[in-house]
Amino acid sequence: MLKIQAEANVPTEHGNFRMIAFSEDESDWMPHMAIIAENTDFFRPINVRFHSECITGEVFHSKKCECGQQLDAAMKYMHENGGLIVYLRQEGRNIGIINKLKAYSLQEKGFDTVEANLELGLPADDRNFAVAIDILNILGVKDINLLTNNPEKIKIVKNSNIHLNKRIPIQIHSTRESAGYLQVKKDYFGHLLEKEEEKE
Repeated sequence: MLKIQAEANVPTEHGNFRMIAFSEDESDWMPHMAIIAENTDFFRPINVRFHSECITGEVFHSKKCECGQQLDAAMKYMHENGGLIVYLRQEGRNIGIINKLKAYSLQEKGFDTVEANLELGLPADDRNFAVAIDILNILGVKDINLLTNNPEKIKIVKNSNIHLNKRIPIQIHSTRESAGYLQVKKDYFGHLLEKEEEKE
């Protein structure tokens, strides 16, 4: 059963957050996390983002996706407005970094992000957002505003015991390198992305 293993206050460039590690076993080196802004009011609808780990985008600032910018934008938003991020250790839509790099290699040969996963015999998206609901339940969260463009995350919340008050869009400008990735998100997964001019 998922439970809190450790927690601490962590100052960041986006503000001060309470970081809580969740796993079934305290020896788990890759626990899921809740990252809670210090001004969060748990007696009102809470701003929430479900964010899946992306080492290439968040740590190495890859231009192939907008994951790093989404995390930065979410942390900034939560610091300014209160709220929390459920950080899920589901790298590469939960195929792992090794398979993600294999998929990147196929993308260099002309496959899009979904086609590359399928070519490797993997699901287009194997993430499990139910664990995010479990974390919100452990934290006692009942009513949320969801910071997302992903209809699957909206569906998960609507089918849970947590009330979805509203969706808050998160818009990141595309680059030449990420435009195709974002187009697949919109066309294949139905992400709620606004049309925009491509940015350099």
